[in-house]
Amino acid sequence: MEGAGIAVHRSGGVVWAEDLTFSTANKQETKVRVIPIFLIVTIFLAGCASVGNQALKNETELSVSQKIVEGKTTKADVRSTFGSPNTTSFTDSGLEMWKYELAKMSADAVNFIPIVGLFGSSASGTKKELVVLFDQQGLVKRYSMSESPVTVKTGIFN
Repeated sequence: MEGAGIAVHRSGGVVWAEDLTFSTANKQETKVRVIPIFLIVTIFLAGCASVGNQALKNETELSVSQKIVEGKTTKADVRSTFGSPNTTSFTDSGLEMWKYELAKMSADAVNFIPIVGLFGSSASGTKKELVVLFDQQGLVKRYSMSESPVTVKTGIFN
């Protein structure tokens, strides 16, 4: 006689499932395989997203200062290092400005609370921004790299 079953357990906020397989014909001991469901749920509900120029992913103020030298780095150098800018604009005096942005966000825990999530949601993360100003010769005149925390909230709990 053979049998199989799955038992779901919950203890202290942790949920897991057991796959119970046994064979009485072979007189084998019961095999128990525990699968932590919270890991599976975490993978599917992580809710992470990043938007923008992925070249900024591992950049810091220090790493950018080693790649851009004011008065020496050219537009071609910046483009080959960071790719195409998210936006390009011009100052009143005609100088070109490139802006690179990367926002990495993840859903806050409040989104997963039953009922509360129906009235609004929120996400937190970081935003990196690199702004490069070029002179008339196409050399970097000034640049700025910044990283700051970001929170986005929607719904009635703004």
